[in-house]
Amino acid sequence: MKTVYTFLLGMAVMIGSPALAQTDTHVTRYINPFIGTGQVDANSLKGGNFPGATTPFGLVQLSPEEFVCPNGDGASGYDYALDTIYGFTHTHLSGTGCVDLLDVLIQPTSKPLTALLDTETFPEKFAHANEKASVGYYAVRYSGSDILTELTATTRTGMTRISYPANQAARLIVDMAHAGQNRGGDRQTIIFNSQLRLLDATTLVGYRRLSGWQKERSVYFYAKFSRPVQQRYFKSGSDVFPDGDIANGRNTKCFLDFGTLSEPLIVKVALSPVSVENAKANMEAENAAWDFEDVRSRAVEAWESELANIRIDGSEDQKAIFYTGLYHAYIQPNIVSDCNGDYTRSDYTTGRLPEGDTQYSTFSLWDTFRACNPLYTLLKPERVAQFVKSMLRQYDVYGYLPIWQLWGSENYCMIGNHAIPVVVDAALKGIPGVDSQRVYEAVRGTSLRDHRQSPWSLLEHYGYLPENKQRESVSITLENAYDDACVARLAQALGHTDDYQYFNRRAHLYRNLFDSGTGFFRAKDDKGQWMQPFNPYSYRPEGMHPYAEGNAWQYRFFVPHDVPDMVALMGGTKRFEQALDSLFTDNTRVDLDGGGNASGFIGQYAHGNEPSHHCTYLYHWAGAPRKAQYYANKVMTEQYFNRIDGYSGNEDCGQMSAWYIWSAMGFYPVDPASGIYSFGSPQLRRVEIRLPGGKTFTIETNRRGADDCYIKSVKLNGKRYTKPYITHDDIMQGGTLQFVMTR
Repeated sequence: MKTVYTFLLGMAVMIGSPALAQTDTHVTRYINPFIGTGQVDANSLKGGNFPGATTPFGLVQLSPEEFVCPNGDGASGYDYALDTIYGFTHTHLSGTGCVDLLDVLIQPTSKPLTALLDTETFPEKFAHANEKASVGYYAVRYSGSDILTELTATTRTGMTRISYPANQAARLIVDMAHAGQNRGGDRQTIIFNSQLRLLDATTLVGYRRLSGWQKERSVYFYAKFSRPVQQRYFKSGSDVFPDGDIANGRNTKCFLDFGTLSEPLIVKVALSPVSVENAKANMEAENAAWDFEDVRSRAVEAWESELANIRIDGSEDQKAIFYTGLYHAYIQPNIVSDCNGDYTRSDYTTGRLPEGDTQYSTFSLWDTFRACNPLYTLLKPERVAQFVKSMLRQYDVYGYLPIWQLWGSENYCMIGNHAIPVVVDAALKGIPGVDSQRVYEAVRGTSLRDHRQSPWSLLEHYGYLPENKQRESVSITLENAYDDACVARLAQALGHTDDYQYFNRRAHLYRNLFDSGTGFFRAKDDKGQWMQPFNPYSYRPEGMHPYAEGNAWQYRFFVPHDVPDMVALMGGTKRFEQALDSLFTDNTRVDLDGGGNASGFIGQYAHGNEPSHHCTYLYHWAGAPRKAQYYANKVMTEQYFNRIDGYSGNEDCGQMSAWYIWSAMGFYPVDPASGIYSFGSPQLRRVEIRLPGGKTFTIETNRRGADDCYIKSVKLNGKRYTKPYITHDDIMQGGTLQFVMTR
């Protein structure tokens, strides 16, 4: 990494804590699924997380629905401020700004079935005092009916245990019409068709085909009941079928009566994106018995295993934030292939995976390429190869890599093509199972093809994107430049000299939108003229929308692949430092993004959304490392909490958590595909990362509180270390990194 200063360090005398006990097992006890589920006051924000039951990277997320029709503000289906549950659905998104999934809603009730037939929703009140959540488990007792519902899950199945009060009828509603509605005409949910069918007294199956945030999607289920249905009604639209066994249509429900039970009713639901038959096979493979506690125990074991290669020592709150952050990062990408290897290809046909492969989806790449995907390459390399193969399968069908992939196909949300840095990073780091030549074919092909979010031909013609021809033109120009830099980097590594030169030129087209008069990247029209009016504080300038979920301030610093060039554009290190100072201290407010994406403010820096995430670490290139340490510490201590409002904005499928995990360890990937991690302000007393091959990388500090946030000296393997960063290769060699901290 090019640096513009000398990192001065004194001699270190470590006051490290004793070796972190290898017996610090059962770390799932620190995980708090309620972090990021709500607000503590009107000025705080929520992360958009759900508290329900899931397993690492699982297909099923079984969690309560607190909205009649969730939208972008309640995309996970849950908000801690609410006190009503409309049922429990088996799939959810975690911390996104748009809503989808929410499949196969079930709602226990003791109300007479005939009283429910004329209604579309089935609300039940509850109190948070009667609600619990832990890894792989959720429970709530309804206030009026006194029904206790408990949830757990395997990878592809959900299991619900319902305890009805004595002498009350055990009844269950299954609703295939529940769905979310995003703002905007092209994201409205349309259910094309659905079906519910009772095969026998203990078996219900069904499917639905729909369009929402994802343009087309099918989900199939196979459900088993621990007790036989005694009475039922099926319903399609306004048509009711007493004692029926099937309903077809866009709005299908069934109402099932199991009589009076002396023990809980257990409901098992297996999902498949391919067929009811595959859903049945998934249940037989993962959840054939009726032992709720065994399934719950296996879910905890799965999470313990997933977290086993990293251990930390810090305060109780730090452990809760850190391990919950890993939990949120490991909820997705989601497995979307069946136990037999079947999966839905991006063209909606059925494919069969090679032996040993798993198909993943839910790639929130505009968010996660920055920190979450690099975290996977460090902590989950065994899964990364499968992530890459899953993305390459979209390339085989579409001709370009994913932008925002959900349920196996593209929804085109956000900008750029940030699968490119993800797969390039995996190839350059030599992740086992990643074919670098195959990756290069895909990133090169993707970068030479126009598609909805990457208009390469316009860039080639103008050398930038004109705002009057491409909305969000400045952001897309900058972000595509980073993607091009990653292609160039892999081309150079593989010896493709001509391609390297071509993509390296494209990687610097951002220069054409830099206005030296204002010091900002600005929108131009197709005549090469700066567009007016220019207000760097505005998220929605009059007559244009040049920035994606940000303003000119937040995109002023997005050149992660060539920070020295950005410094030079701004007039050198002193002016660059002054610009960063202004970013963190200028509190001017003109307007906010209508979607509420700008949040977590420190001046114009907005930690609650992704474009700002690398900015605290840019002070290294200004020769001001103490400021990098100060602001990294400030964000961690003032914007991450062990409480419901633990995040300062949408958690975004692990990205907000990953920022904390990296930063708490003491470093961050400013350039996510570089394998170089810039130092910040380590928070923890000790971190142990267990690496492949039996190696361990240990981080030790004498950290005692929020104030001793500055790095006084560093040692690597007992020797004085003067670089302002650590590399991925250094970490993978194993060893010990020691920080002496001071005030």
